[in-house]
Amino acid sequence: MSWQGSGHVDKGAIYSAKGDSVWAASPGFTISPTEIQEAITGLSGKPDKLYADGIHIAGERYVLTKAEDRSLYARKGREGVVIVKTTQAILIAHYSEGMIAGNSAQTVEQLADYLISTGY
Repeated sequence: MSWQGSGHVDKGAIYSAKGDSVWAASPGFTISPTEIQEAITGLSGKPDKLYADGIHIAGERYVLTKAEDRSLYARKGREGVVIVKTTQAILIAHYSEGMIAGNSAQTVEQLADYLISTGY
């Protein structure tokens, strides 16, 4: 995936907005149906449970730090995930220790803006 070449994301996945199909994913970055539903709930304006219990992505628990209209940001130590919803897709990106969270978020948000501009 092109966002991985940015140096700000090390793993990622693109799901349909309903979470019922995987459009693309990094090898080994597997998100369970339960995990994608957690993300969809948070992106639907109901992040309270995620703030309390965390969000689970690829078998790991992250602490939700920020929830916006179309985006969720979560951390686990010095790594984290950025989740952004477009018209037809959900982007889930992971950044590892040593990467700057703000740069990762900007990369994923820009990809989301691009997909929205093309109808996705």
